[in-house]
Amino acid sequence: MSVASIKDLKSADVMSAVGLGGAGIGNLYRAIGDEQAAETAHEALVRGFGLIDTAPYYGHGRSEVRIGAALRDWHGRRPLLSVKVGRVLDPVPVGEKIGEFGFADPMPFRPRFDYSRAGVRRSLEGSLQRLGVDRVDIALAHDIGRLTHGDGHAHVFRQFLDETLPELEAARREGLVRFIGIGVNEWEVCVEVLKHTTLDCILLAGRYTLLEQPACRSGMLDLCAQRGVPVIAAGVFNSGLLAAWPTPGSTYDYVPATTDILHRALRLWQLCESFGVAPQAAALQFPLRHPAVTAILVGARSSTEVADAVVWRSTVLPPQLWLVLQQEGFIAPGAPV
Repeated sequence: MSVASIKDLKSADVMSAVGLGGAGIGNLYRAIGDEQAAETAHEALVRGFGLIDTAPYYGHGRSEVRIGAALRDWHGRRPLLSVKVGRVLDPVPVGEKIGEFGFADPMPFRPRFDYSRAGVRRSLEGSLQRLGVDRVDIALAHDIGRLTHGDGHAHVFRQFLDETLPELEAARREGLVRFIGIGVNEWEVCVEVLKHTTLDCILLAGRYTLLEQPACRSGMLDLCAQRGVPVIAAGVFNSGLLAAWPTPGSTYDYVPATTDILHRALRLWQLCESFGVAPQAAALQFPLRHPAVTAILVGARSSTEVADAVVWRSTVLPPQLWLVLQQEGFIAPGAPV
C-alpha cells in the first residue's frame, strides 16, 4: 500500500510498517540472480510492504537497478522509496579489480565517500536514473559517524551540516525528495545530529534489536520520540544472526559472529522456542514496540523470505515471553514491551 508520510507507516495496516532493505538483493555476502531479485521485490510489493530502502553502495548500483526493474513492472500503488547519498560510484576500467566491499558480483563501479554538494547531487541523480523514477520519498545521508570515519569524523560531520543537508534541501525544493534524514549504524551520531538540526527521520541499523539496545539505554530513542523524529529500525536480525539458527558461520554486525555472541544468540533462540515462538517473529516485532520506531527493514533476498516476514510480523506473541527476555537480560529495563 502507499502511505502519506513516514509517520503513517505504523498506524496503517500491519504490513505497512515493514520495509524491504535492498542490501540483500544487491548481493550482500553472496550473489543472487536477477530473476530471484525481481521475485523478491515483487513479493514485497504484493504483500503490502510500506517501504523499500536502497543505496548506491548496495552492489555498487545493482540493488537500485533491480528495484527499478521491479517498480517498472508494478502497477499497484508504490510504497515509500528511500535512497541514500554520501557515496558516489566511480567507473572501474575493464580488467581492473574493484576491491572488497562486501558485495558479490557488484556492478563495475567503485564506491567513494563524498558528502559535498556536488557529490550529493551526483549520487541522487544516479539513484533516480538507476531506479527509473523522477523523485523519491526519502533521501538519507549514508554512514556518517565516528566509528565509520575515525579521525575524519569532524570533517565529515561539518561537511554534512554545511553541504549535504543544504543540497538535500535544495533537492526537496525541486521536488526530487520529500523527506530528509540519515541512515547509519551508530546511535551516537544520531544524538550528535539532533543537537544541531532537525531531521524528518532516522534509519538506524542494528542498534535496537533483541541482542542489543544501546539506542534505548542511551536515551537516543526517547529523544527521537520527544522531537517527533520517526526511526526506521534496520538490521533487526543483526545482519543475519537472528534470521536462522545461529551457527559458527553466522554473521553479526556484518562480520563473523564471535563465540560469546553465538552463545548469547543460542540462548535467545532457546528461550523463544520454549514458548513455541519463532525467534525471528520476536526479533522482528520487538523494535516496533518502541513509540519512536515507525518501521522496520527486512533484508530479504527471496520471495520465501518475504513470505516468512509476513508470518513473523502477524504472529501473536505471548506477553510472558517479553518478561522472561527482560529477566534474562536480553531486553533493557527501559525498553517498551
